[in-house]
Amino acid sequence: MGLSLGGVRETQRLLWGVAVSFYGVGDVVTTVAGFRVQSAAEAGPVALFALDSGGVAGFLVVKILFIGACFGLWKVLKTPGRVAIPLALAVAGLLVTTWNVTVLVG
Repeated sequence: MGLSLGGVRETQRLLWGVAVSFYGVGDVVTTVAGFRVQSAAEAGPVALFALDSGGVAGFLVVKILFIGACFGLWKVLKTPGRVAIPLALAVAGLLVTTWNVTVLVG
């Protein structure tokens, strides 16, 4: 008893929504807030380089390119395992956004 094809598509749509909401928007908003409100430190080396060299715009470009590359890979793959791509972004987004909020709140 598994998910129907429509159920799989709906689940993947939901995961992409969570991924973009938290890995994209949530992480960006909380990271920028952390830098503006206090002397927060970015833990990710690529994000840190983007912030140091291009500021918030550089950080946004890196986020958009990475999410776009992940989406492109997801579109190319035609196996059931491709669900791991939005799932990984969604989980990572939830974790980093939660961590950033925890740091911001104190």
